[in-house]
Order: sequence, then structure tokens, then C-alpha cells
Amino acid sequence: MFYHLQIRLTFAVLINQIKQMHTSTITIDIDLDEHKVPQQINWIASDSSADMKQAAKSMMVAFWDGADKAALRIDLWTKDMMVDEMADFYYQVMMGMADTYLRATQQKELVDDMKKFAKDFYKKFRETQLKENK
Repeated sequence: MFYHLQIRLTFAVLINQIKQMHTSTITIDIDLDEHKVPQQINWIASDSSADMKQAAKSMMVAFWDGADKAALRIDLWTKDMMVDEMADFYYQVMMGMADTYLRATQQKELVDDMKKFAKDFYKKFRETQLKENK
């Protein structure tokens, strides 16, 4: 028995030049096994140039709840996501989060610290993998 979960994210973006709203939708389909473990993740975005669903092995979606001052997250990955792929994924997400934080805050020193942590994380992962694979 398989289960299907669909997450639909819709973004309304105000285009300042002409003062009209534009809605963009991202649809994420997740097929789950009988234990509700993701088997397959596919997504498509209305503003993407891709005309077919795209496959993914892992996903992270985060929302900020201003009322509760809490991050709400959905973190999923498929059974076939390898450990080295997860390390690559986390490294790239951390670097991307640092870039976003810089654009939002202009706090270059903090961003440099975040990027240093991401690089150290990835370096330690690779060193651990080399030791384990000997």
C-alpha cells in the first residue's frame, strides 16, 4: 500500500512597477511507502521553464510563524538518498542560507562565520568518509 502526499505552496508577489499581484505556485508530490517513508519526491513550479515535474531525493521547506516566533519546517528525504548526497545538500543549503541572510541583513561578518561553519562541516564530513572507507 502506498500513500500520496501533496504540498502546494502559493506565493503572491507584488510587482512594484505596475502595482499588481502575481501568484506563483510550487506543487510538491511525495509518494510514501506503507511506513510513510518518502519513496519519491517530485515538484513543479508555475514560473519554471521546466514543463514536467522534477525529481528530488530530499527537500526542506521552512516557514516563520511571527505570532509564535517559531520556525516551522518540513524536512524529507527518500530512502535512496546517500549519506554523501545529504552532506552535499546540507553544505549547499547552509551556503545558500548565508547568502540569503546577507541580502536580508547586510551582516557580512555573521555571514562569513556561517560560511566558515559550512565549509568546516563539509571538510569534516569528507575526512570522516575517507577514514571510514579505508
